[in-house]
Amino acid sequence: MMHEFLGPVNAGRAVMNQLEQLKQFTTVVADTGNFKQLAQFAPRDATTNPSLILRAVQQPEYAPLLAETVRAVKGKALDRVVDQVLVRFGIEILNVVPGRVSTEVDARLSFDTAATIARAHRLIELYERAGVARERVLIKVASTWEGIQAAKALEHEGIHCNLTLLFAFCQAVACGEAGITLISPFVGRIYDWHKKAAGSAWDEAARAGSNDPGVRSVSQIYTYYKHFDIGTEVMGASFRNVGQIQALAGCDLLTISPELLAQLQASEAPLVRALDPESAKRATVHAHTFNEAGFRFALNDDAMASEKLAEGIRAFAADAAKLDAMIEALP
Repeated sequence: MMHEFLGPVNAGRAVMNQLEQLKQFTTVVADTGNFKQLAQFAPRDATTNPSLILRAVQQPEYAPLLAETVRAVKGKALDRVVDQVLVRFGIEILNVVPGRVSTEVDARLSFDTAATIARAHRLIELYERAGVARERVLIKVASTWEGIQAAKALEHEGIHCNLTLLFAFCQAVACGEAGITLISPFVGRIYDWHKKAAGSAWDEAARAGSNDPGVRSVSQIYTYYKHFDIGTEVMGASFRNVGQIQALAGCDLLTISPELLAQLQASEAPLVRALDPESAKRATVHAHTFNEAGFRFALNDDAMASEKLAEGIRAFAADAAKLDAMIEALP
């Protein structure tokens, strides 16, 4: 494997911090709905989800924006009002980042292909009506079988998707076969499950870095995609510590919370590239394919993935319901 140290000096300037070093070989994405935090980290893209948007609108500085957006569409069905709020935050984010924003379809539609497609169409229509090209938007959909089929159809229409809540290798393979633009495997939630399952037997030091179960999952997917020239981008997500980020340096994209972006920015230690396509090409990798029955069995057979997918959908659905209630309570 090729290792890269982005060293102490860069064209006569001061030492680069780890965030700057990471940007040399990985696209950095901000994982937040708080667009006022973004500029200091200069990410290319940003991702949101119902939990992040809910957290943002509960902050006093965003209350006027929420109230103004809801007031402008007063009288419309609640789901349409919510979509207006999501798109308004997305537009504000796109005023700060040069690339794309991910906007999530309601998690309560995770098992409804037709409804997911319809909601994605509406989100894209709202963005385009506001002057935002669809190329700057990723529609975020849960990596259920139904979600993957919806995203496949959307991709055929030129609507790009980000498949989220991805924990199992079968989910990644199905997304690659479907021609999805980008996937978001959840590093931290995989780590959480294995740590909880191990209990007192968990050895943090032994399961850190490249041995972290979440890191290993993303590394496997990255290697598979690069080995077989699958165009789907891999964006590691849901990080618990900077060690997980460092162990995936070189991944196509990494979406990182403002807190961990700040930690990377505060360190000037050399950063080693961990993943690279040349090494993936040379790896011994076997091809896989999944029809619906095979996909469902493989997902069911993976206790961690099936549990975390269900848990993630429940949590996002609960936060979507809280956002609904907050909007309904506005005068």
